Amino acid sequence: MPSTILSMEGVTLSFGTKRVLDGLTFSVSRGECFGFLGPSGAGKTTTIKLLTRQLVRDAGRIMLFGRPIENASDADYDRIGILSDTSALYDRMSIEENLRFYARLRGRGAGDIGRLLERMNLAHDRKTLVKNCSKGMRQRAALLAALIHSPELLFLDEPTSGLDPAARTEVHRMLAELRRAGTTIFLTTHDMTEATGVCDRVAILNDGAIVACDRPKSLTLKFARNRLVIETRTRGVVETTKDAAAAELVGDLLTAGECLSIHSDEPNLEEVFLELTGREF
Repeated sequence: MPSTILSMEGVTLSFGTKRVLDGLTFSVSRGECFGFLGPSGAGKTTTIKLLTRQLVRDAGRIMLFGRPIENASDADYDRIGILSDTSALYDRMSIEENLRFYARLRGRGAGDIGRLLERMNLAHDRKTLVKNCSKGMRQRAALLAALIHSPELLFLDEPTSGLDPAARTEVHRMLAELRRAGTTIFLTTHDMTEATGVCDRVAILNDGAIVACDRPKSLTLKFARNRLVIETRTRGVVETTKDAAAAELVGDLLTAGECLSIHSDEPNLEEVFLELTGREF
């Protein structure tokens, strides 16, 4: 099996005169959780639609499961799960009926439905019609529908949008379990804490182009500020730069038993984005 499960190389796409994706190049390894970050309108959902063959690129190369995407078979797409803003649940069917329908559609039995409903705290609401569900309940049910056939590759477009903190935490636990089982996850999110906590690597997209791609920690360290903050026992908070003089100061404070804590100054992912693009998420 190829180690790279999907990739784009020099992919462009325009809608009329508007260039939506501009030379997009990245790859995602098997078993990786890859975060795709950016402001609304940056091209995140469009990228997922290209990777799931809902749109066709203008130029460039897209590989899926080790072959060009135009050669991907229906069997390949049976290995994919998708949760997006257009994921369909049928309003006049209950949550359980929707899951049974998707299980049949995917050629699976209904054996896992009870466990999945319990996991997402929907067991007591299994008979509730989707039209009567809250936004959070719909989102959790739609996620289960995407997982019903145990996909190898999972596209998640803002999976925790509208969820309360407890449900969000449960989704994160489920994603961690899926990764341990070998599932590859392609995740878009506006929640930078989520991206930092669950993603192996993140790509930051702006105006259809990737402006940074690395591990979350590596990105924040790359943009670390030249500052140390030292909390002392009797001298208050001492700020200094990262240089030889600071090393001598820290040594003196440690020798005198004054150091309570020493912190370097790294930005979070949202601050990195602002540094790179000047735009907010």
